[in-house]
Amino acid sequence: MRRLAGLLVVPLLLVTAACGNEKGSASVSASASAASKDGFPAITAGAKFGVKPTLSKGTGNPPKELKTRVVSQGDGATLKNGDAIQVNYLGQAWDSDKPFDNSFDRKPFDLTLGAGMVIQGWDKGLVGQKVGSRVELVIPPDLGYGAQGQGDIKPNATLVFVVDVLKATQIPASAKGTEVAQDNIDLPKVGTNTDGKAPKVTIPTKSDPPKKLVSNYILESKGDVVKDTDSVVVNYVGLLWKDGKTFDSTYTAGKTQTFPLAQVTLKGLKNGLVGKKIGSRVLLVIPPDQGFGDKAQQTIPAKSTLVFAVDILAKM
Repeated sequence: MRRLAGLLVVPLLLVTAACGNEKGSASVSASASAASKDGFPAITAGAKFGVKPTLSKGTGNPPKELKTRVVSQGDGATLKNGDAIQVNYLGQAWDSDKPFDNSFDRKPFDLTLGAGMVIQGWDKGLVGQKVGSRVELVIPPDLGYGAQGQGDIKPNATLVFVVDVLKATQIPASAKGTEVAQDNIDLPKVGTNTDGKAPKVTIPTKSDPPKKLVSNYILESKGDVVKDTDSVVVNYVGLLWKDGKTFDSTYTAGKTQTFPLAQVTLKGLKNGLVGKKIGSRVLLVIPPDQGFGDKAQQTIPAKSTLVFAVDILAKM
């Protein structure tokens, strides 16, 4: 199946993304680069939570197992797999004193913990930490980018991250709310189950697809309205109108997705979610001019009308 992660402009940290040179980061002096604390490269400046740090170069042989150090302890909720979390981070290689990436110069990074959106060292190292904490992670290659490397990250590199845990949201299993009548026989019908399983989507066989974007509630909650600047956590199933075949489903993968809407490149998906309420289930029918247009996308033919059932589970 085609993964919708390809419809986002993703930050470097995501497992599918390439890493580039870090720009505008402070360098560390030679004397500072020798510093370390309990086997972790030392934070040589910006040690306070919320402040962009600088890190010394690692000394000696890097550890072969994941290491986690709580630099400063927060008093918020404890992170669990499945939580939608927001963090700031800075990362560099063990044998370097120059970062390869950081979010402090951009904006916070959203992810679903334990969903495989990021390298394993993050998913394993952040579970059990508290919101408001600053954590330092030393990640061996097998929990990072491995023998293949990634962009400017060399093969078999040990990685060091400083991560500020800004907030976390528990993700419900399903959308819930008031059922909205589905009385248009020319539109797909979507199941209203709230058991966390994929809703059934039935596409009409005797109707032509609509030429304009459809965004209808199936279950309408009382949550906040989605704005185009929000990051939303969703479960969804995507099908082709033409033959009803599923081309993507988070339910099959067993992992929610977090969509920073400002970065979603599929126009109809973004437009269809903006203005809807958090906690709702929505039917989207996306015509080709708001989908992929004249370009085929793997299993999606050119000029396809796309159908989505989307549970908007939370926002960051």
